Amino acid sequence: MSDHDLKNMMANLIASQAQTDVQLAKTDAQLAKTDERLNRIAKMVGAMGNNQGDVAEEYFINSLKDDLKLLGKQYDVLIPNFTIQSKHARDEYDILLVNGEELAMIEVKYKLHPSDLKKLEKKIQNLKALPQYRDYTIYAGVAGFNVPQEAIDLARKDGYFVLQRKGDVIHTYAEELKAS
Repeated sequence: MSDHDLKNMMANLIASQAQTDVQLAKTDAQLAKTDERLNRIAKMVGAMGNNQGDVAEEYFINSLKDDLKLLGKQYDVLIPNFTIQSKHARDEYDILLVNGEELAMIEVKYKLHPSDLKKLEKKIQNLKALPQYRDYTIYAGVAGFNVPQEAIDLARKDGYFVLQRKGDVIHTYAEELKAS
């Protein structure tokens, strides 16, 4: 192979590498756009999931707040979205019902999965670690719009209660109703 042939081959390789670099830059730019789109979709899907959770929480809070009875017990106060943040624990509770000696802790899910029940024992322990609830009897349960029988069975087996919507779920606001 001559010097001229080697120079031509090297020039072709350099030109080919330059084309590859241009194509890689285009591919990187397209991947960046795709990543941006996927991130936007992930935020939208996450927001939808959060919105569904918010709807379920609002439903169960509204269902309990006017008559603070649950499990045949009367409670004095409903605490929504209770948060613990200490050096030992960080936890969030969807609904707490409290009276002077008992507490009902309710974790709300739009769709309840059996795996959601595994978190309850740790949440109970974190509540018991708080001085104000140390001596309370704590009842734990879950609430959901969609509750598969498998989750109900597991909750009952583990000693937790289950709340599921049923029956009259409509409140009508019509004080200023116009008839045409």
